[in-house]
Amino acid sequence: MMVTPLFLSLNTSRSSTQDNSKPPKIVMETKPILFSPLPLFCYFLILALFSLAAAASASLSFNFYAASCPFVELMVANTVRSASSSDPTIPGKLLRLVFHDCFVEGCDASVLLKGNGTEQSDLANKSLGGFAVIDSAKRLLELICPGTVSCADILAFAARDAVAITGGPMIQIPAGRRDGRASAAANVRPNIVDTSFTMDEMIKIFSSKGLSLDDLVTLSGAHTIGAAHCSAFSGRFQEDSHGKLKLIDPSLDTSYANELMRMCPAGASASITVNNDPETSSAFDNQYYRNLLARKGLFQSDSILLDDERTRKQVEGFANDEGRFFESWSRSFLKLTSIGVKTGEEGEIRRSCSEING
Repeated sequence: MMVTPLFLSLNTSRSSTQDNSKPPKIVMETKPILFSPLPLFCYFLILALFSLAAAASASLSFNFYAASCPFVELMVANTVRSASSSDPTIPGKLLRLVFHDCFVEGCDASVLLKGNGTEQSDLANKSLGGFAVIDSAKRLLELICPGTVSCADILAFAARDAVAITGGPMIQIPAGRRDGRASAAANVRPNIVDTSFTMDEMIKIFSSKGLSLDDLVTLSGAHTIGAAHCSAFSGRFQEDSHGKLKLIDPSLDTSYANELMRMCPAGASASITVNNDPETSSAFDNQYYRNLLARKGLFQSDSILLDDERTRKQVEGFANDEGRFFESWSRSFLKLTSIGVKTGEEGEIRRSCSEING
């Protein structure tokens, strides 16, 4: 007799832009065959292939909320825009927040969890901001689409929107991230870049996240918006016997250094902040790279991008062509927000972004 069992074929063809770390797409097709008893190992093979199909479906998707919460991205964007109109520092804070989330435990909103010993309690994260914006968007979405949208996706969308509303490229990013249930301060320092890092130290961190040298230079462009506390670049200066600062980093423009010392004198309040970009601090543009050419990078980790021959040409290219920077940003930001994501049955969808579900 004739029966029509299911067969599985693996479509492993990939476009040049597809992430090779993702599992191959599974295509289900039917073929008529004559019935015959199958050896036992064939049943195990079919079971394994069905398991592979399930794993493949548990991944990020550009239409993830199309049916369950179709207006999620609009609601997040409106929340970010509203908050930014009353506080211009919000875009920079959101962009920094997604970096600190994704580099530690992957993009799972672990940085949003409050409590003793969580990532927020580490000194490197004490100056993070933008939490209220994520909480506001989450409360709204819980009213419209309860138990549906993860905090991890909200944070990724919000950071994307922060770039767009300040003049940067508006890019599409997939969704389907799940929220992590763990957050530990001990995981922060080994996984984030310090502003005093050498090039090799930065490359090591980025490489461990699946990011290239090109991504490093591109994502450093996030410093075109936002601000930093004086302590973030104090190592470029030294206090003399009279209690005044003097420049000890020759890679920094002298006039710019004098301005920084005026804004952040010895003994300055820990609450003082300085714009990352001294020229166009509220615009996401390629001015950051132009600043580097003028030796006005705020952090040591900025200046080294120009000084190192491995990255100098890319800095010069971005400084001269904003479109090239934006194109590269779109690719690198997509990679950033896909680091170590939890999908499928991993993690959870938190009811509140600041605490795990009970």
